[in-house]
Amino acid sequence: MLENVVIYTKPGCPYCAAAKEDLNQKGITFEERDVTSDPAIKEEAVNKAGVAAVPVIVRGGEVSVGFGGS
Repeated sequence: MLENVVIYTKPGCPYCAAAKEDLNQKGITFEERDVTSDPAIKEEAVNKAGVAAVPVIVRGGEVSVGFGGS
């Protein structure tokens, strides 16, 4: 089963970089959306997460905020 994974990030965020690296190491493909590139993307991330923070990872309808390791 293919999971649809979206990660909301911003440039220079070490937690975003770590989360992307973790997904890559696990062989999970994802779509990255930069919250600084478009106000609509930022609004989308805040609506999903309930807070203005990154990374926001949406995996199969489940939303997680931040990254603290696998």
